[in-house]
Amino acid sequence: MLKGVNASEGIGIGKVMLIEEINLDYEKRKITDTQKEIERYRKALESYCKKTESQAKKIRDTVGEKEADIILGHLLMIKDPGMSSSIEGNISAGCCAEEAVAQVCDMFIGVFSMAEDELTKQRASDVEDIKTGLIATLLGKEEADISCAPANTVLVARDLTPSMTSCIVKDNIVGIVTEVGGKTSHSAILARAMEIPAVLSVENATTILKNGQEIIVDGSYGEIIENPSMGEIYAYKDKTVIFKKEKEELQKYVGRETLTADGTKIDLYCNIGKPEDADTVISKDGEGVGLFRTEFLYMGNTSIPSEDEQFEAYKKTLLKLSGKPLIIRTLDVGGDKDIPYLGLNKEENPFMGYRAVRFCLHRKDVYAPQLKALLRASVFGDIRIMLPLVTCLDELLEFKSMLKKLMEELNSQGTPYNKDIPVGVMIETPAAAMIADVLGKEADFFSIGTNDLTGYTMAVDRGNPDVAYLYSPFQPAVLRSIKRTIEMGRENSIPVGMCGEAASDPLMIPLLLAFGLDEFSVSATSVLKTRKIISMWTREKALEVAEKAMSLNTEKEVVKYLNSVVKV
Repeated sequence: MLKGVNASEGIGIGKVMLIEEINLDYEKRKITDTQKEIERYRKALESYCKKTESQAKKIRDTVGEKEADIILGHLLMIKDPGMSSSIEGNISAGCCAEEAVAQVCDMFIGVFSMAEDELTKQRASDVEDIKTGLIATLLGKEEADISCAPANTVLVARDLTPSMTSCIVKDNIVGIVTEVGGKTSHSAILARAMEIPAVLSVENATTILKNGQEIIVDGSYGEIIENPSMGEIYAYKDKTVIFKKEKEELQKYVGRETLTADGTKIDLYCNIGKPEDADTVISKDGEGVGLFRTEFLYMGNTSIPSEDEQFEAYKKTLLKLSGKPLIIRTLDVGGDKDIPYLGLNKEENPFMGYRAVRFCLHRKDVYAPQLKALLRASVFGDIRIMLPLVTCLDELLEFKSMLKKLMEELNSQGTPYNKDIPVGVMIETPAAAMIADVLGKEADFFSIGTNDLTGYTMAVDRGNPDVAYLYSPFQPAVLRSIKRTIEMGRENSIPVGMCGEAASDPLMIPLLLAFGLDEFSVSATSVLKTRKIISMWTREKALEVAEKAMSLNTEKEVVKYLNSVVKV
């Protein structure tokens, strides 16, 4: 059995079709006639853009508008003056077009890859796809044509790019397996949109699996069964029937309030990374946005985005949400997200360095435009400001002082804004959890970021395989931090939300309900399932489960117990 990331639910049984990568080797050569080489690049760019527009049309016709926007996003990136002018600048310096494209794309890939959150990291895949497409066009090579795949095919590739996906004949593909990618990668998003089971990040999949080999793809659990027996095939066919029934049952929760079994109202929000994601929040029945990561406006730019540019992005998102709450995390960058124009120094330990609110409060030239844009946008909907990586009260007080001065500037200009705009704090460090009682007197709300809170509390880099076993929100130390934060929120009469991955975990949900969490913020695709699970618990039963779980001493004991009482 092979294991990977469960990226798109469902079960597919079929035969492997291996997709070979294009050979993009090229000869690096010094260019003397740079104008002629620039023209060659521009011709290739025009051809690439036309092909991309055609692929987007196919996706729009066969899958949907939002999915087509994924591919059209590539056009926006390559047409960005910062990227295209940099490529032409490298050619003018004597690089051949292929090398110029590779150098610029690799720079952007490096920037995005260092991001801590998956949505920002995904932009690295976008640039990788652009790089592949442009260099292939320059070399006169074509990507694999998968439109001819026969019925009951499982596509196996190192990576399945959006451009490849545009060629899929949905009725013929029963599964997708790749060596790279995660739940937020575009191959995962497109697979879910087409309802094709997918398992990604399967190590050496293209080497281990062979053309024509029969396999089972379990996209719900991230498993691949090679050469299954008849018994296994029948068992998985039965699972397919059960999966379809469960999926149909989730539709009962569309349009419903999110209520516990005994009638307690819960706010069920979504996490997003760009304005267009608000469309998905609406289509998946989210009740608002609990985390809007604003880094997308900065990463990939060649200069600090203007106040007006940011204002338009926030306004656009608010209008799409039509009055639903929008909680915006202010700029969260630092040594781990190297944005060249910000002039950040390389740090030995960037996760504990000059980043997030620490950086922003020192660089008011960067922070002020964002905050003024947020204030101006606040007249268009329910916008709330959230500060990342707060570790002491001084940071919150300095922020509020800065915000007050910016409000005075807007007053003098006669610019309208919400004078009572809520200001909240992300609880993602042990320091913040320990002084939640103090922070709660100055903050309007808390939002628990379980990903960082777990990492900082356990002193674990989740990307390090040697210590990854310690990275779990079910560690007693993490659970106690979560419980204390919620208690301190209630003591100060402010709402507490959670925007980490744990908010949609069926094992965690009863604990959060027992602790008194007010707002769950999850991925848009998890909304209905989370709503269903919340509806299955009464507070009395959740309290009973939490009391037992909190009495246990190890993560293994906690997880074992919660698995014995889980409701799905």
